[in-house]
Amino acid sequence: MKAEIITIGDEILIGQIVDTNSAWISQRLNETGITVSSKISIADDRTQIIDTIDTALRGNDLVVVTGGLGPTKDDITKKTLADYFGSKLVRHEPTFEFIRTLMTKRGIAFNELNQAQALVPECCTVLMNHNGTAPGMWFERNGKILVSLPGVPFEMMPLINDEVLPRIREHFSLRSVVHKTAITFGLAESALALKIAPWEDSLPAFLKLAYLPNPSQIRLRLSAYDTDQKMAQEEIDRQFARLEALIPAYVIGYGDDTVASITAELLHRRGATLAVAESCTGGALSSAFTSMPGASEYFLGSVVSYSNSVKEQVLGVHADDLKHYGAVSQQVAEQMAAGVRRITGADYAISTTGIAGPSGGSPEKPVGTVWIGIASAKGVFARKMVFGHLRRQNIERATANAINLLRLVLTDRIETPVQQGLL
Repeated sequence: MKAEIITIGDEILIGQIVDTNSAWISQRLNETGITVSSKISIADDRTQIIDTIDTALRGNDLVVVTGGLGPTKDDITKKTLADYFGSKLVRHEPTFEFIRTLMTKRGIAFNELNQAQALVPECCTVLMNHNGTAPGMWFERNGKILVSLPGVPFEMMPLINDEVLPRIREHFSLRSVVHKTAITFGLAESALALKIAPWEDSLPAFLKLAYLPNPSQIRLRLSAYDTDQKMAQEEIDRQFARLEALIPAYVIGYGDDTVASITAELLHRRGATLAVAESCTGGALSSAFTSMPGASEYFLGSVVSYSNSVKEQVLGVHADDLKHYGAVSQQVAEQMAAGVRRITGADYAISTTGIAGPSGGSPEKPVGTVWIGIASAKGVFARKMVFGHLRRQNIERATANAINLLRLVLTDRIETPVQQGLL
């Protein structure tokens, strides 16, 4: 089964927003056994919309369209689809009442623009949107399916999962697809490939391996197509167990796991608490934890000590050490971690201090130099890392590596050296 994804919106074409919808939809369709043949972004233009969906429906079994369903005049997708399918717009009463209730709860006037959101092409099956005012629409013609969904991701995603995919499974016989993705951290792609080459070379022929790198981790996806699903899943699990035995310190989880979510789970299981002291990461380290549900169970707080005065007065970093060694140093990183652990009472603490760039570096401490400190009841230590010259990447990498350093401590893969006088 083949599908095309069409995203509609001038804001995508001018770069005002990034199209994340098509990437997410592609992943969900592929997991379901549907091959995405193409993805295209087009303008809010009636002729272009009609021409694009007409071509897409000729070459595909399924077309998924997102965007252009808002209440304003520039959102023309719904009216254009009604014209394309030769249908008139009618009011969908359940949607009308849902929007009325939603507007009342939010204290917003239920005006004619909001009311018009409940108008849908008479020929479509309405997909109720419980997270917004634009309903999804399901069209069928000559055995082909076109689905139109709102462009707002948190409205689109539940509609795909709860409405679209179950209907697709009812309508089509889909190919068997089994995927599982291991998350690795701490090895560059080339180093990882060399280290796991014997494992990769011994994989069964029906399993396909894909490397999916990003700046902070590398995902390894094993896939099996058109084979017995139970057998394939068992074999994939067996192969990943072999991988874990080969590189135990580097496989951190599976699927949607991140280094932060895995570390949070380790803290949760231990009933342990965490605090952080940040300089170069400027709050990103705290956000990595607090953006996840349940953070209040283990995360006590943070100090963003961007200035030396805050390092001294709040965290207790020695002025002489700041003067002698500089803010980006082992001594300061260790004292920052020990200080935030002391003032919060946390079981573990992380600190970051470095030169994010693009300026501020020196031959001795180039841009990208970061010291990461870890403090616990056993003691305190710091590790130096040197990244690149790009500020945003340096902050992201410092954040991820700081969390990973704590993960290694929590899994007893790195010993915390005991140092007196800092706790």
